[in-house]
Amino acid sequence: MTFASSDSTAFVLGGSGGLRRRDQGATGTWVGLAIVAALVALPLKGLYRFTGGTMEEGFMLYFPQRMWKGDVPNVDFLHLYGPGALHVLMGWYKVFGDTLFAERTFGLLQHVGIILGLFALARPWGRVAATAVASLSVFYILTPIGLSAMAWNGGLALTLWSAVFVVRGLSLDDPKRQRMAWFSGAALAGFALTYRPDLAIAIGLVFGWLVIARSQSRRDVVVGGLVGLVPMWVHIVMAGPGPSFRGMFVDPVFHLRAGRELPRPPSWDKLDGALQAIAETAPPWWEFPHLRASNAIFLWFFTMLIGTAMLLAFAIWQRRAVVDGRTTALLVVAFVSLGILPQALQRPDSTHLTWVTCISWPFAIVAVAEVVRRTAPRVSARAALSIGAALALVLTFTLTSLFTFRYYVLHTRVGLGYVHGTFEVHREGRAFYFGSPRAALASQQVVDELDAILGRLPNPGGRLFVGPTDLSRTRYSDVIFYWMFPELDPATYYIEMDPGLADTRGSRLADDLLTADWVILTSFWAGWNEPNSSMDYGPPEPNEIIDRHFCMRREYQGGLVRLYYRCR
Repeated sequence: MTFASSDSTAFVLGGSGGLRRRDQGATGTWVGLAIVAALVALPLKGLYRFTGGTMEEGFMLYFPQRMWKGDVPNVDFLHLYGPGALHVLMGWYKVFGDTLFAERTFGLLQHVGIILGLFALARPWGRVAATAVASLSVFYILTPIGLSAMAWNGGLALTLWSAVFVVRGLSLDDPKRQRMAWFSGAALAGFALTYRPDLAIAIGLVFGWLVIARSQSRRDVVVGGLVGLVPMWVHIVMAGPGPSFRGMFVDPVFHLRAGRELPRPPSWDKLDGALQAIAETAPPWWEFPHLRASNAIFLWFFTMLIGTAMLLAFAIWQRRAVVDGRTTALLVVAFVSLGILPQALQRPDSTHLTWVTCISWPFAIVAVAEVVRRTAPRVSARAALSIGAALALVLTFTLTSLFTFRYYVLHTRVGLGYVHGTFEVHREGRAFYFGSPRAALASQQVVDELDAILGRLPNPGGRLFVGPTDLSRTRYSDVIFYWMFPELDPATYYIEMDPGLADTRGSRLADDLLTADWVILTSFWAGWNEPNSSMDYGPPEPNEIIDRHFCMRREYQGGLVRLYYRCR
């Protein structure tokens, strides 16, 4: 009633991975990995030149730079996630430089980590199944935010590989190797929590189940987890327990939520997310039949919930019927899929939906194949796998093609030179890409002007403040300008700006602004419109300080960007 016996060479089942010996299928493994690698490589050139989030990618470039200068997250600047990603990027930039290419290369490695984690977890169903699951996941993983080295992707990759080691440990007979596997998995899980503490639900489900199922794993799980959390211990010592708790728990959970959450379920007739709505005003080419973007997201949301529930129920049913590597792998994938659901529930736009379904929907290939084999035992394993792949592909194309396949094609066309997708802004070896020619021109002009001013000063330096033109609504900030001027210190704790934090009464924003020498204000996001508290106005004091204490040097492209200096 199930597939043929599992391949004992699979790493997740306790084997060596099946990469060395031809008589053990190494050729098939390498062919599968080559297919996945080709799918990853095809859009890479375009991905390296694609526009990134001027705030999100900007702070992944800038925060490690500030930390090398002695700044501490949650003390000297707002940071809503764990310290792990920033600590790793500090070392990465030290070796390779804090360039956009280096940052995106690290982001690529994180993406590949997720893809290979899925490949490893699907290997109990064979090399073809693993290749199919990993190949489909490419379209989910490379498309939401390009190659930006966001903490979520790194944390998710670490979580998946921690799950791989859990299944491996349960598949081993040697107690010593078993303990090492569980220790390694727990260490990776602890490290994942230093990237994104909100992965605690997924990790808690996986390791809570492991400890219940195998009580002898408890010590290895605890010790490994404590070791993996070392970056968190270091951060708490440096920042202090109070600021750490506020920055990583109170601010994102209580203060930020009202200004970032979107309706659940998503609206049927309109896009609720501002960034998504802006992107769809000039959408990329896609002539294939498709649902409206808002309709697709609405259906995607419900299918995600139903699919996750069905995956978990089927995994538990399978595990009760048969205890082997496949049922174990299916169960831990279901636990991870369930544990990361809150990421999509709090903000169900295409990015967060993709971040969540990039695990369960590609893995539906083997889950559906198992269902087929259970309900129709006469169907061959290959036919069952084909049915699973067809269903997962149809589901992906019907509900997500505008946000997966369409952007994969766009990146590929940009890389091949068929589309001029972005516009470069640069200064002294630092470059970033904008999607709008006016935004890029205005940004280049302000960069050139401030660079020329600083070049004429006997002691170039001072403090730079970057924010939106209306500082009573801090919905977004273009952190990339801070990164362009590393010789200037940031004039505010709110380098990253969020509604409910920088624009609340009693925040430090007004006092911080009084310390600035230079101010860059942008209206890139003036069309922001979301059904949440980001539309509310905060205190007027920051705007009044701009009017009273700063003089405009120049505005660019009709006020799209403005440069101010402190009036003397």
